Amino acid sequence: MRYKLHPDYHDKKEFLLQIKKHFQASNTSIHKARNEIKIVDGFVVKAFKVPHIINRFAYAYVRDSKAKKSYENALKIPKFTPKPLGYIEFFKQGLLHESYAISEKSAYDFTIKAPLDDANFPDRESIFKALAHFSYELHQEGILHKDYSPGNILIKETKEGYHFNIVDINRMVFAPLSIQQRMQNFAKLGATDEDLACIIQHYAPLLNEAFQPLFDQASSFTKAHQSKRQRKKHLKKALS
Repeated sequence: MRYKLHPDYHDKKEFLLQIKKHFQASNTSIHKARNEIKIVDGFVVKAFKVPHIINRFAYAYVRDSKAKKSYENALKIPKFTPKPLGYIEFFKQGLLHESYAISEKSAYDFTIKAPLDDANFPDRESIFKALAHFSYELHQEGILHKDYSPGNILIKETKEGYHFNIVDINRMVFAPLSIQQRMQNFAKLGATDEDLACIIQHYAPLLNEAFQPLFDQASSFTKAHQSKRQRKKHLKKALS
């Protein structure tokens, strides 16, 4: 095995080393698809799918695993994501087999999916305005979340306003961002043109740019992403 434990959690070493046993014993699954996420002893534990043979070799010898990237990315952006406890990788015959990333459980009230899906969700415009400001802050700090999708943006309502966190952070880019990259980053939200316009109306002044060119780009990227998803869905259906 290989692992890394956050120094603030030195007392959780045994918990990390025994995470497979704890994960299997837990019945608090909150997401199960390609990967599975459970709440275990108050922590969020993400078990990554066993990769195919080529990636099992690559993650062992060529590049970092998704679990390791999740941990290291969290260390880079402590303002924006739950604190990581650590990660652990298990190997068979020298190849990566199972891997887990563990972090603190974020206290949140809803994800951005709720107001995007419900036209009657309370205070939608204020939430979209807060999302624009949060996105701008990420972008200004050179943080590009490559899966900036509705379920990965957590929101907590506080006395000061809406507080945001991002999760599922193994795919990130850290670099100065172009306007195109910024607008493309909104594509996976799947927002309607009306909702996207609301977000960009609040984002554009922060960037000191005109609304329409930004909206046109963001809308074009959103439609292209949705078309790509539909093609994949139709192809999967045809092959099933």
